[in-house]
Amino acid sequence: MAKLSKRFKEIIVKIDKTKIYSPEEAIKLVKETGKLKFDASIEVHANLGIDPKKGDQIVRNSVALPHGTGKTVKIAAFVSDDKVKDAKEAGADVVGSDNLIEEIKKTNKTDFDIAVTTPDMMPKLAAIAKILGQKGLMPNPKTGTIGPDVKKMIAELKQGKVSYKNDDTANIHLSIGKLSFTDEALLANFQAFIESLKKSKPQTMKGTFIKSLYLSSSMGPSVRVSIN
Repeated sequence: MAKLSKRFKEIIVKIDKTKIYSPEEAIKLVKETGKLKFDASIEVHANLGIDPKKGDQIVRNSVALPHGTGKTVKIAAFVSDDKVKDAKEAGADVVGSDNLIEEIKKTNKTDFDIAVTTPDMMPKLAAIAKILGQKGLMPNPKTGTIGPDVKKMIAELKQGKVSYKNDDTANIHLSIGKLSFTDEALLANFQAFIESLKKSKPQTMKGTFIKSLYLSSSMGPSVRVSIN
């Protein structure tokens, strides 16, 4: 078992591990116990009652966080030549068509956080699907990264639209802001995610969908949150 630091021992006593806190209480505690020399992220961790081995129970969706995540995302747009200007004007950091696909195919390098594309470009992306897929960058309609309106997709992502997907242990981890955010902004982001998650419940699963929720800062202790 990892040895707890003096700092961690001092702050962990502020959290009652037997208690389930309201979102408002949890946010205050996470901010109080997560203070560092840098502006750490605040994350929500959801344990789901799904069977992650079943394809029809995979939870994958996107949500527009009202106040964003506090992170600057680098977006790559794979578009036809006639939409290059639109993508650049919308704020895409990397824009290209066949040339960009060939470059990634040769170098295996992807210097961006999110990839968007239009339906007509999807067949061409097959050439680098393995590279993008291994890094979780393959555009997907469920995450709002495939569509005809390039400007709209890029604008939404720049404004705080984020994607989430369960891992192999039926957990979802998502950053909902920074310690510097106001309590109200973090609460709004948290509630937006929970509403989106509830709507993502697979039709085939039975029983409790969201088994537990926790909030934590990047290097702080976790706080259990009530599920409304």
